[in-house]
Amino acid sequence: MTVSTSPRLFYTTSPMPCPYLPGRQERKVMTELTGPDAVALHDRLSQAGFRRSHAIAYAPVCAGCRACVPIRIPVRQFVPDRTQRRLLRRQAGITIMEVPPQATAEQYELFRRYQASRHESGDMAQMSASDYRAMVEDSPVATSLLEYRDAGGTLVCVSLVDELSDGLSAVYTFFETADPRASFGTFSILTLIEETRRRNLAHLYLGYWVRGSDKMAYKSRFRPAEIMRGGHWMPLSLTAGQS
Repeated sequence: MTVSTSPRLFYTTSPMPCPYLPGRQERKVMTELTGPDAVALHDRLSQAGFRRSHAIAYAPVCAGCRACVPIRIPVRQFVPDRTQRRLLRRQAGITIMEVPPQATAEQYELFRRYQASRHESGDMAQMSASDYRAMVEDSPVATSLLEYRDAGGTLVCVSLVDELSDGLSAVYTFFETADPRASFGTFSILTLIEETRRRNLAHLYLGYWVRGSDKMAYKSRFRPAEIMRGGHWMPLSLTAGQS
């Protein structure tokens, strides 16, 4: 893999209220994924703990806080626990299809219901259909959508996924929330783990784990998991005081 040696600019955002931990401020460092080396740059930055949004790669650089920890699943070692195996059996009737990253009205309606149910006060709850289209389609890297449908053909979950040289990156997932027992969020991660294995890739990148945040803490339930500390990936041990 060859990466251009031309200078690349990184920017730091102004402090904003943290969406995960009350009373804290967040800042991000970001750069544009543009030019002939965009794919290789995205690959390297993802492996270094960055995330992608549209054509931007970003990572948290919050003063005095290191709560947001990059997390990934080494899929060849992953073993579902009893609850996860039961969920896979319960959702055996769900069909999954990979489709090109093209926004549809059906997806947007599900996205809108999800935001209203789970993130009513968040910025994404205000996204228009054109905003949603940009989120899905403005990608400078290899991106696809996985659509999940129930036995009646109803769209119940969508995952936006990037492909890296060593794995898949779960960019964003939204789903039907009317039945909490459906656990589509957990189900989507389990199926993405299997999809990563099917492609003979090593890791599923899940973004950031935040201990103490209900929105993000669930990611530690997929074991074994690896987190990035000091620029190195290491096993996540919840009994070793990692946070």
